Amino acid sequence: MSAEEPQDTPEDDEDLRYFVRIGQTDLDGTKSVERSLIEMNGIGRRTARIIAEEADVNRKATFGRLDDDEIDRVVEEVESYADTVPEWLTNRRNDFFSGETTHETGNDLSMTRRQDINRMKMISSYRGVRHQRGQKVRGQRTKSTGRTEGTIGVNVEEIREEAEEEAAEEGGEE
Repeated sequence: MSAEEPQDTPEDDEDLRYFVRIGQTDLDGTKSVERSLIEMNGIGRRTARIIAEEADVNRKATFGRLDDDEIDRVVEEVESYADTVPEWLTNRRNDFFSGETTHETGNDLSMTRRQDINRMKMISSYRGVRHQRGQKVRGQRTKSTGRTEGTIGVNVEEIREEAEEEAAEEGGEE
């Protein structure tokens, strides 16, 4: 360790917040700002880096050791992310009902996905029918993968058992 880096002491643990709450999500306060934000649904590496940069916070700093005003800036930046970045960096462009561009995070993201899938099922679109049947939706190959029932290929053990049963029946008949 260099002389510039502070060493962890027991007094520092008192200042540490172990959980930082953003929306309905508890983030780990013992990790860096960037790593903690990545744990939140709807925020990946690139988005976490942009949020830390826009909030003017060191992305490698421990999230739980930040001041309240710095944490508030990060929370505010997460909530207003869609307004500060280009449209192509958001995860929900041109919403079906409102036509707005938003960036969904946390529980809102999973709820929105569920509603989209249910709407596709209701109108019986191709993707909706694939979802109903439990088949692959995004054009993957299905000839040899994605099988959920039965065995692939020949079941040798079953053939042997049938042969033994037939031999036992023939031996008993004579």
